[in-house]
Amino acid sequence: MPKSSIRVLHGFLKPYRWAVVKNFSFNILSALFALFTLTLVVPFLQVLFDSIEEVSHPGNFEFTTAYFKGLLDYYFFHFIERYGPAKSLLLVGGLVVVASLFKNGFIFLANNSMAFIRAATVRDIRSRIYKKVLRLPLSYFSEARKGDVLTRMSNDVQEIETSVMASLNMFLRDPFYIVIFLVYLFAISYQLTLFALAMLPFSGWFIGKISRSLRTASFAGQQYLGSLLSVVEETLSGLRIIKGFNAEEKMTRQFNGSNEKYSRIFRRVTRKNYLASPLSEFLGTLVVMILMYVGGSLALNETGSMTPDRLIAFIIVFSQIIPHAKAITTAWFNVQKGMASVQRINGILDADDKIPEKADALPVRGFGKSIEFRDVTFAYSGDPVLTDINLKVLKGQTVAVVGRSGGGKSTLVDLIPRFMDVDAGAILVDGVDIRDLKLRDLRSIMGIVSQTPILFNTTFAENIAFGVENATSGMVENAARIANAHGFIMENPGGYDYVVGEGGNKLSGGQRQRISIARAILANPPVLILDEATSSLDTESERLVQDAIVRLMENRTSIVIAHRLSTIQHADVIVVLEEGRIVETGTHKELLEVEDGLYRKLHAMQMF
Repeated sequence: MPKSSIRVLHGFLKPYRWAVVKNFSFNILSALFALFTLTLVVPFLQVLFDSIEEVSHPGNFEFTTAYFKGLLDYYFFHFIERYGPAKSLLLVGGLVVVASLFKNGFIFLANNSMAFIRAATVRDIRSRIYKKVLRLPLSYFSEARKGDVLTRMSNDVQEIETSVMASLNMFLRDPFYIVIFLVYLFAISYQLTLFALAMLPFSGWFIGKISRSLRTASFAGQQYLGSLLSVVEETLSGLRIIKGFNAEEKMTRQFNGSNEKYSRIFRRVTRKNYLASPLSEFLGTLVVMILMYVGGSLALNETGSMTPDRLIAFIIVFSQIIPHAKAITTAWFNVQKGMASVQRINGILDADDKIPEKADALPVRGFGKSIEFRDVTFAYSGDPVLTDINLKVLKGQTVAVVGRSGGGKSTLVDLIPRFMDVDAGAILVDGVDIRDLKLRDLRSIMGIVSQTPILFNTTFAENIAFGVENATSGMVENAARIANAHGFIMENPGGYDYVVGEGGNKLSGGQRQRISIARAILANPPVLILDEATSSLDTESERLVQDAIVRLMENRTSIVIAHRLSTIQHADVIVVLEEGRIVETGTHKELLEVEDGLYRKLHAMQMF
C-alpha cells in the first residue's frame, strides 16, 4: 500500500484506535457466528439423508478440532435417537436462527463503530486542511489556483470518505471472514483448499493491473475538476467584466473545454471502477465450477475424508468466501481511486509553511521605538521583487511609500507582519528580528487597511469587531462614528445587524472602505499599514474616507502606500521605490527640489 495511504490510515486513525479495536473485535465475532451458521448445513443434510454415524463416546479431552467435532457428533447422535429426525431438524434450524441473530448483531456493532471512525476522520482531515490553509504564506496562493484549493477541500476529501474510508471497513472485516472460513476448509480437505488457493494469484495479478491504471486516471480527473472549478470561481468573481466586454462566448468556450476534459476522464474512471465487481464475480464463478469438478471427483473416488455432504459444505463455505474476496477487490479498486485524492490533499498538508515560529519565540508587549529594514531582499519564485532595502520607521512617524506600479510597494509592507519572510537581511521591531517574535503578538500590534477592502458575509457589527474578542456594541458604534460609517449603517434595515453580503457587495466602495477603517480603529493598534484607501473612490467618498484615515492615524506609527501623492504631502518621510530598490527618501518639499528625481516626475504627471 502506498505511503500516503499508510499516512491516512495511521495519522488520522490514531486518535480513534479504540474504535478500530472494537470494530476489529466485532468483525471477528460476526465471522465466527457466520461460519457456525454455514457449518450447520452438514448435520442438517445428515439428518435429512439419514447418514449420521453412530458415536458411542466422544473420547478423551483434547484441545483439537477432531475432539470438539466428535463431541458435537456424540450429543447430536443421541439427540436424534431420543427425539427423532423431525425435532432434530427443528433444533438445527433454531441454532441457525440464533447464530444468524448474533452474526448480524455483531455486524451492526462493527458498522456502528466504523460510522464513528469515518465521520470523525473526515472531519479531522477537513479541519487540518483548513488550519493549514490559514498557516500558509500569501505567496503560496499567488501560485495555487483558488478553485483547485477548494476542490481539494471538498471533492478530494469526499473522495477519501467514499473510497478510502468506506473501503477500510472491508479491510477490517472481510480478511477475517476469509481466514476463519479457510481454517474450516483446511479441516475438511486441505488438498482441495490448496488447489483453490493456487488459482488466486492469477486473478489477483489481473485485478491489480487494472487498479493501478484506475489510480492514474483518477488523479488526472481530480486535476481537471480543479481547473473546472477555477473557471467557475473566476466567472463569479469577474461577472461584471465578462458581461461588460461581451465575453460570455469566450468564457463559455473555456468552461466547455474544461468540462469536456473532466467528462472524458470521469467516464474512464467510472468504467474501470464498474469493472471491479463483474470481473471478480466472473473469476469467482470460474473457480467454484473448477472446485465442484475436482471436489466431486475426490468424493466419488472416496479420496481422503471427502464425502458428498462435506463437499456440499465445502462449496457453500467457499462460495461465501467469494463475496468477501470480491469486496476486498472492490475496496482495493476504491482505495487506488481514492489515493489520487490523498496525494492531492498531501500536496497542501506537506506544503512548506515558510513562516515558522520558533519554540522559544519572544512575546511582544507593545511597540516602543522603531521598525527597521536591514539589507532586505525578497523574490517570488526566483524573480527579485525587493533588493537591499534599508529603512527605519520611528515610533510616531508617518512614512509614505511611493513608486510606479509593480515596484514592490505592497510586498514591502506585507513583509512587516510576516505574511512572507525575507530571503536575505532582516526586519526588526524594537531591535528584535521579527522571526524571533511570536507571530500572533507581532500581528496584534498592527492594523491593516488595504486598497481593496475585505469584508465578510455577515453583519456590520461582526465585520467591525472582526478579530477583537468581547467587543461591546458601544465600542463598535464608537469605532463606526470615528470612521464616518455610523450614518449609512443606520440607514439600512437592522442597523448594525444588517448583513453586508458576500465581500460587502451590498455596499458602495466608500462604505466598504469606511467599515474596514472602523475595524482597524476598534483593534486600536500602535502601528498602521495603509494601502492607499482612496485611490478608486469618487470625490465625496474620498473626502469621507480620508477624514476617517486622518482620525485613525492620530498618535500612531503609520506606513502608507500612496498612489495619489496629494494625500501624503505631510508625511514625515517619503520613500520612493523603483524596481524593488529605494532610490529616494525625504519629505515632500525635499523630494520636489531634486533635479530629475523620480518623485518630482511622478508629482508633475499627477498635477498635469
